[in-house]
Amino acid sequence: MKDVSSFADYFVICSGNSDRQIQGLADHIGQKLKKAGVFPLGIEGERSGSWILMDYGDVIMHIFYKPVREFYDIEGLWSDAPAMSIEESVQELTVLNDDM
Repeated sequence: MKDVSSFADYFVICSGNSDRQIQGLADHIGQKLKKAGVFPLGIEGERSGSWILMDYGDVIMHIFYKPVREFYDIEGLWSDAPAMSIEESVQELTVLNDDM
């Protein structure tokens, strides 16, 4: 993002299968980063549960309910930025451990 945006170096975009799942992802991410001493500048959408945006300055996380992610097509809007995919084996929350 840093080559096409003045407000963030990276977008992390992920999705879940339900409102409860994306809220759980956001809670988990927030807790892990807080433990590491990293605090958000702002968080939006926690109550609606279909799109949660977590602003950590140079890194902005978008956590979507899958149909909402497809509708807004953030990847398409920012297609000029280079994309990096994570291996499918790492994408599952069950793989995360307490050391992260």
